[in-house]
Amino acid sequence: MEIRTFTEADRAELRTLAGRAGEGAPSASLWGHAESELAIYLDPYLDREPESVFLAVVDGALAGYLVGCLDGRTFPSESDRLVGAIKRHRLMFRPRTAAFFARALADTALAAVRREPTAGDFDDDRWPAHLHINVEPRARGTGAAAGLMNRWFDRLRETGSPGCHLQTLRENTRAVRFFERMGFVAHGPTPLVPGIRHQGKRLHQRTMVWTP
Repeated sequence: MEIRTFTEADRAELRTLAGRAGEGAPSASLWGHAESELAIYLDPYLDREPESVFLAVVDGALAGYLVGCLDGRTFPSESDRLVGAIKRHRLMFRPRTAAFFARALADTALAAVRREPTAGDFDDDRWPAHLHINVEPRARGTGAAAGLMNRWFDRLRETGSPGCHLQTLRENTRAVRFFERMGFVAHGPTPLVPGIRHQGKRLHQRTMVWTP
């Protein structure tokens, strides 16, 4: 198993990997349209900060990846990327994705009536960096995920970052336990993530932070 930095020659294989990595997890697919999800959670990192993209290679093939951003203030917010993807891919006119966003609107409206918070962007100068990590099932237990995280931590220390945050799902207990082992701690409440379901159940955002 090897951990290395992304190169442009990896782009096509990495985009294919992103479609299957995370399989079985509650966040494996959000609304079932791969291109728009890649446009939010992968492509901007490859285009804007490729030096913060790390790959896990197992038996000569990509098996996991971590995409990072050193300072979210210099990066389009997740909300802005989501709006852009909705417009670009006309998601409101696709039956499957339109159903997801209709459910998200209904969840948001109900939460407002109940005065319950909903998931949103994170902005705190103490933890300006952020990341997304994905490892396909065959690479789990190989040390690939820990290797990717440690490479990212090295980059944060080398650049003098004050800290890093990530957002996962409270119900993704495997991921939460892994991040805790890597030194992240829970931060703040766990608001509802509108629209998303796993096995018919609503899911909640879990923000976690790490300080060098």
